Amino acid sequence: MKIITIANQKGGVGKTTTATALASILKENGYNTLLIDCDTQCNSTDTYGAKSEGVATIYDVLFEDESIEDAVQHTENGDILAGDYLLRQADEKLKDNVNGLYRLTDALDSVENYDYVILDTAPVLNSVLFNCLICSDEVIIPVLTDRYSINGLSLLNDTITAVKKRQNPKLSVAGLLLTMYNGQTRLSRETKSALEDIAVAMNTKVFDTAIRRSTKCQEAQAQKKMLIKYAPRSTTAEDYRAFVNELIGAGE
Repeated sequence: MKIITIANQKGGVGKTTTATALASILKENGYNTLLIDCDTQCNSTDTYGAKSEGVATIYDVLFEDESIEDAVQHTENGDILAGDYLLRQADEKLKDNVNGLYRLTDALDSVENYDYVILDTAPVLNSVLFNCLICSDEVIIPVLTDRYSINGLSLLNDTITAVKKRQNPKLSVAGLLLTMYNGQTRLSRETKSALEDIAVAMNTKVFDTAIRRSTKCQEAQAQKKMLIKYAPRSTTAEDYRAFVNELIGAGE
């Protein structure tokens, strides 16, 4: 079982779109895949058509000793462990708990029936993100080709490096994934070049596949629909399929 965290503390870079597309395309390709929504906004949960109220969620797994197997919702879009607005309390609950950063690791220890677990995270460096990084094999970092996205990478890299050194030596950054990309603009091309240099410094790479912007992707997000079902032939959906093939090929 491979565990992959989708992370970037900058919002609006396409983390949820990436997480849901990755999980659903892996499922399409025949892999048993679980998506875990670790974002208090619960956007992945909404996109999957899952419930976040009146059911067991990631909050119950982390703080109420609920098992992942019992909390997973089996939707037509795939299996998901729903997000929860109560995760906002996580930092306060875990601040004096020496084992608090390993709760997700412990919960996943009993999970055996999945090939991939994809973790969608909030745009913040908090205790829930640390839980995700500590249990993960790889991190994928969606990033826009703008200066603000580049400036935020150093802090995230410092966090990943610290986790790798102290808690999870197997952790690696699978790569930087360019999202909402427009190769026609000079700024995008220049920023992509700068990101390639940054990736080398982070001991990783920029994925060959860049995810192009499309109106269909924005429409799917607005309607809380799965992109690959709402617009399977859109350029964005095609790019995500190419990205997944690149990711799987690199891992085999």
